[in-house]
Amino acid sequence: MVRLLALLLIVWEPLNFAAAAAGAFNAISVRGTPVAVVLLARFGAAGLCIAAGRALLDRRPSAPLLVRAALGISGIVQVIALVTPWFPSNRIPGDTSLYVIWVVVYYGALLAFTRRSAEFKAMTT
Repeated sequence: MVRLLALLLIVWEPLNFAAAAAGAFNAISVRGTPVAVVLLARFGAAGLCIAAGRALLDRRPSAPLLVRAALGISGIVQVIALVTPWFPSNRIPGDTSLYVIWVVVYYGALLAFTRRSAEFKAMTT
């Protein structure tokens, strides 16, 4: 399961950023600096996720802390992108709360896994 978490961090998070960024680059000229700031924050979070995934695969002592930080930051940045008008979206009005719930559940489940997994805990000792 730790390997799956590492793959989610290394593969899924950058793909998620790329999909969001593809639709947001054109909005920079219309919405200005806030879109660029959110894009940079999401880029940084994706980079942190890649670093955390690599540390996890390499079983580095810093991996547990780095993974938790990456998941927390990535989740927070995605919620901010969802609830503010800064980042463009094609969501149906009223669906934002469903997306926020999904992000919180997804990252919450991954963080809970890092707290309860025996394999993950073994890395911290």
